[in-house]
Amino acid sequence: VQLQASGGGLVQAGGSLRLSCAASGRTFSRYTMSWFRQAPGKEREFVAAITWSRGNAYYEDSVKGRFTISRDNARNTVYLQMNSLKPEDTAVYYCAVSERGTRWDTDGSGFDYWGQGTQVTVSS
Repeated sequence: VQLQASGGGLVQAGGSLRLSCAASGRTFSRYTMSWFRQAPGKEREFVAAITWSRGNAYYEDSVKGRFTISRDNARNTVYLQMNSLKPEDTAVYYCAVSERGTRWDTDGSGFDYWGQGTQVTVSS
């Protein structure tokens, strides 16, 4: 299984970026795709997740109203549209997949596959 994340970069505060993560290598069922991030010197943090069957979306409080997670089932791809970016959003963003139905958590438990990460840097 491979998760290929892309779309990171350098942007000014208030700007936007769109991250993509394509899953390949097998056919998933009943899975949830998510984004986590890790800033230098900080622990990994949950950002957003979306279920594949109903498309239910979940967000960390600090990104609600600014970030939108979506998916393309046919392409096994999840997106993270990030608007109104802030310097504190600077981090390496990782996508992850859980095949455990609802048995995943925002601490990363229950996610079986992880991508390599893409750097997002927001300048003030």
